[in-house]
Amino acid sequence: MAPSKVLAGARVVLPTGIVDGGRVIVDGTRITGSAPENTPSVDLSGHWLVPGFVDIHNHGGGGASFTGGTVEDILRGVHTHRLHGTTTLVASTVTGEMDALAQRAGLLSELAEQGDIAGIHFEGPFISPCRKGAHSEGLLRHPDPAEVRKLIDAAHGQARMVTLATELPGGIDSVRLLAEHGVIAAIGHTDATYEQTVEAIDAGATVATHLFNAMPVLGHRAPGPIAALLEDERVTVELINDGTHLHPAALQLAFHHAGADRVAFITDAMDAAGFGDGRYMLGPLEVEVSEGVARLVEGGSIAGSTLTLDRAFKRAVTIDRLPVEDAVAALSANPARLLGAYDRVGSLEPGKDADLVVLDSAFELKGVMRRGEWVVDPQLG
Repeated sequence: MAPSKVLAGARVVLPTGIVDGGRVIVDGTRITGSAPENTPSVDLSGHWLVPGFVDIHNHGGGGASFTGGTVEDILRGVHTHRLHGTTTLVASTVTGEMDALAQRAGLLSELAEQGDIAGIHFEGPFISPCRKGAHSEGLLRHPDPAEVRKLIDAAHGQARMVTLATELPGGIDSVRLLAEHGVIAAIGHTDATYEQTVEAIDAGATVATHLFNAMPVLGHRAPGPIAALLEDERVTVELINDGTHLHPAALQLAFHHAGADRVAFITDAMDAAGFGDGRYMLGPLEVEVSEGVARLVEGGSIAGSTLTLDRAFKRAVTIDRLPVEDAVAALSANPARLLGAYDRVGSLEPGKDADLVVLDSAFELKGVMRRGEWVVDPQLG
């Protein structure tokens, strides 16, 4: 077990606000309220101390895919994102054959049970061919509740979220099924109308998968899903804040209408995150990554991102000019609450896991701690 330590002198972001020259005391794997005498202190003066980031939508990184990689590949991808501050990560799959997805769910569930990942998110195959993005059209299918149930069962209690085009046949019944089983029903890759989206929310859908992307645009006569998802207080909206997926004005629109407590920043990362440009596979589709932007080789559709959450944080507070507390909520507290994990992660409070990120005054990442152990040691950086 890691020795006790006092992290002192930083600007600490707490649920109650920012504390200048604050202290966070780590005892073993957890944050505690007091420290014994002579506990060693780490001087973090001039730095920010924020909770570890929570990513609920992530397909891979470090050259590894969560959909197709080996266990070693998956763990490499998870570690890559930890190096960038993501201490809690849900592994996302992409559209594939049902049997292959079920097999993948079984493998990922073992890693979730070991605590390496925080569960599984199925993005596809139950999505609209009109809004398929970087998903293989030939493998798409309607959200038949029996098939949705097959994936849930294959995840052995580790399914956290399923993205659906809820307007398709079986969509509403599948939302109800997911809600009954405690799995998040997320509306995404959808061609739904405003009215169809409202129906899905009333049935139990609570997340917008990467709001604005892979759905109809906001119209003044046909407002579509965006208006319904932004206006309903029961819905948390995912945003990919990489400067490619969203115009800054779209991000501001989401924060203005949903409020800072209903936004979750995600990466939607694929293999190239933290790795570099080149050619990759996203499920069965080939992707070209150039200057950090991932697009399908055939058709040119954006194919996930190469984002890491430390970059999303820095962009939020330096370019988008969001208050630091709002960025922390979107990166930590809000996604932790969605996962039902806020009792353990998502804020710097006594009793919670010692998951935290150290940033310098320019919001560059300098340190990452997960469960009391330095993944990136700020004293060596």
